[in-house]
Amino acid sequence: MPYVMENLELLLQLAGWSQVVLILGSLGIPRVLGWQDKLAPVSTLIRQMFWVYSFYIWSTNLCFGLLSALGAALLLDGSPLATCVTGFILGYWLLRMAIQWLYFDISEIPATAFNTAARWLLELLFLALTVIYGLCFAHNLGWL
Repeated sequence: MPYVMENLELLLQLAGWSQVVLILGSLGIPRVLGWQDKLAPVSTLIRQMFWVYSFYIWSTNLCFGLLSALGAALLLDGSPLATCVTGFILGYWLLRMAIQWLYFDISEIPATAFNTAARWLLELLFLALTVIYGLCFAHNLGWL
């Protein structure tokens, strides 16, 4: 564990850049899942709300990524703000992981080797992000 703590800032920066890569990769999700065709029958308001919610999630992931990649030292300074922010991001990724495993019905995703590999990589990424932000939160609380 001492090695991890010595490199926590680097881990947090890697977590940040991985979230930036995640949001870039997520730009292909609407095409892969056929959102345009599947959203066509719903009302305009529902379709607009769906796209706005999607944009908010995308923007949140981008902001978490850039904040972590470019401001890692500030997120590890033990201040109340750093503790709250790392705790919030920990909760965000913990909940996202739970939703992925317990709620999403992934039976509609085409069962290609690429999609299967992408799903496993995403789940590993969500787990890694949860662990990293958990370590950062614990560090800020003085537990580590």
